[in-house]
Amino acid sequence: MIDVTIDATWWVIVVFVVDIVIRVTAIIIVPRNRRPTAAMAWLLAIYFIPLVGVFLFLLIGNPRLPRKRRRKQRDINEYIHDTSASLDFGTLRPDAPAWFTSLVTLNRNLGAMPLAGDNGATLIADYQESLDAMADAIREATRYVHVEFYILQSDAATDNFFRALEEVAARGVVVRVLLDHWANRGKPFYKQTLRRLDAMGAHWKLMLPVQPLKGKYQRPDLRNHRKLLVVDGRVAFTGSQNVTDSTYNLPKNIKRGLHWVDLMARIEGPVVASVNAVFLSDWYSETDEILTDEIDLFSVESGPGDLDCQIIPSGPGFEFQNNLKLFAGLLYAAQQKIIIVSPYFVPDEALLLAITTACQRGIHVELFVSEEGDQALVYHAQRSYYEALLRAGVKIWMYQKPYILHSKSMTIDDEVAIIGSSNMDMRSFGLNMEISMLVRGEEFIDEMRKVEATYRSLSRELTLEEWMRQPLRSTVLDNLARLTSALQ
Repeated sequence: MIDVTIDATWWVIVVFVVDIVIRVTAIIIVPRNRRPTAAMAWLLAIYFIPLVGVFLFLLIGNPRLPRKRRRKQRDINEYIHDTSASLDFGTLRPDAPAWFTSLVTLNRNLGAMPLAGDNGATLIADYQESLDAMADAIREATRYVHVEFYILQSDAATDNFFRALEEVAARGVVVRVLLDHWANRGKPFYKQTLRRLDAMGAHWKLMLPVQPLKGKYQRPDLRNHRKLLVVDGRVAFTGSQNVTDSTYNLPKNIKRGLHWVDLMARIEGPVVASVNAVFLSDWYSETDEILTDEIDLFSVESGPGDLDCQIIPSGPGFEFQNNLKLFAGLLYAAQQKIIIVSPYFVPDEALLLAITTACQRGIHVELFVSEEGDQALVYHAQRSYYEALLRAGVKIWMYQKPYILHSKSMTIDDEVAIIGSSNMDMRSFGLNMEISMLVRGEEFIDEMRKVEATYRSLSRELTLEEWMRQPLRSTVLDNLARLTSALQ
């Protein structure tokens, strides 16, 4: 009996000491180079559920890519910055506001891409029309086609896209394809898609593969969320849409009748070189192949327009959150109107402050979100911000179900816009590799206004009075989801 008591006492002492060591160590390690909100969320998880909290922190607690990949990104940035420094990227529009010029400098310093003039850009808001427009552009290829999408599926909706790839590959055009590993694995048509790429002779690679047995591993929820297509360095597409059916072929979406609504831009002109540079950098990161000897990256031609465009890549391979800094800068620069479209809107403190401050400065601010969510945690975390936004004066438009408004854009006054793959949430700022395009030009804003008007006609306005009638259980769930959103 005495021995058992002594053993039990020692076990209690050991557990107590281990618990203290974990807590002290967490205080030292967790807050380092981490936002206070994220650090606090991790510390709360570790303190209240130590075993689970420590396991999750070891699994997903590092929001950065492996050192080797970050070094590659720095090398790529230096190459792009130095090579393009003295090149002509078209004639820029006159009379740019000082704030626009300073933001261009910010983007150049963080993401390396230059501002380019003489570009043409056309918006495509219809889902199937976008897929078919990309297929038409592919069929005009004579040298190469670069395809990079977060989700890439060969299905009935995308068959024309894949047939176009097969046709050009058959006549000797080089087809290179990048698709995100984690987003596609286990999804419908995954294996069929890879077999089709193999059959056509495409060079394809998985982005950010989580394959520890093959020596390929990083935090599993670090994802390459970019969507882009480049044809011969002459035409490019980028925006929010994946290459898949508008239901994503998922039974749960089909059962609920959900369809995705997206926005893509078809681009011609010098800025296409920057879109291509993003692809080549990701190709190099995944394959170690340098294609700049084969492809004259910055051999550019004027496009059918005079838009000023700049590509902003962002993600955990960069030192800073390039997209967040740009978005915050634009919000503070606005003088008249801000219209934001974001399916997943979970801002950090800086972005929320910028938006509410804009309202207090007398700026008209509108936010488009979906009435129905497809990702429960993000959906409820997003809802937790509605009261503060409504009280500040933001007009919230809820795109009516069963459609998921998946477009990602922002317009500032009547002169500048952003379109791309980046949501306004902490995942897109810190964990996802994204691509955004900054555009200056009234004609492009006019197109954006037409798209926004269509969204407005298909949405209903959420009022503060309606929101305050939410049941208590919804408020509790929203606030709990908000806490988990900070775990980065």
